[in-house]
Amino acid sequence: MSKFEKNLHKLTSKPKDFSFAELQRLLQGFGYEEQQGAGFRVVFVNDRLQHKIKLHKPHHSNILKRYQIDLVIGELKRKDLL
Repeated sequence: MSKFEKNLHKLTSKPKDFSFAELQRLLQGFGYEEQQGAGFRVVFVNDRLQHKIKLHKPHHSNILKRYQIDLVIGELKRKDLL
């Protein structure tokens, strides 16, 4: 199993310790590029799919909150990537 596949499996298991850095690597594997927004806002853009995933970076730690994981999973499913 590749690192990408392990990371994807970890995301879909909805762990309590999924980091923003892991998310960045995973979305890059799907062809998304990170663009900085205002403040803690960040947008992951996939031009090929014409799709954006908008998030706030975690503030006091690098760990994503459950709603952020659910949002990313939902967006990836919506584009048939999961």
